[in-house]
Amino acid sequence: MDLTRAVMYYDFRQVFKEIRKDNRQCRIILHYNNASCHTSAETTRFLDELTGHPPYSPDLAPNDFYLFPSVKNNLRGQCFLSCEEAVHAFKMHGLETPQSKWEKCYKN
Repeated sequence: MDLTRAVMYYDFRQVFKEIRKDNRQCRIILHYNNASCHTSAETTRFLDELTGHPPYSPDLAPNDFYLFPSVKNNLRGQCFLSCEEAVHAFKMHGLETPQSKWEKCYKN
């Protein structure tokens, strides 16, 4: 393991300990790309301890990253008296979202 990866690994562990010291329920999410330092054997082993999700996940659709968070934010705090009312609100959110946003979501 080279010095850069060793420092990153050590720093992450210290940061995680500090965050979790005050809140054991705190959820930590790491986002990394395929840069060589992110795909090294040591980094991969470390990240595998944190999450079992594979780096390439065809089961995660753009909806998971754009649609559902967007809908949750838009409908947060609203109460619906029926399932039909909730479905209607969901559909209206989709219709009110500009087409350019949908295209951007699926092109990325």
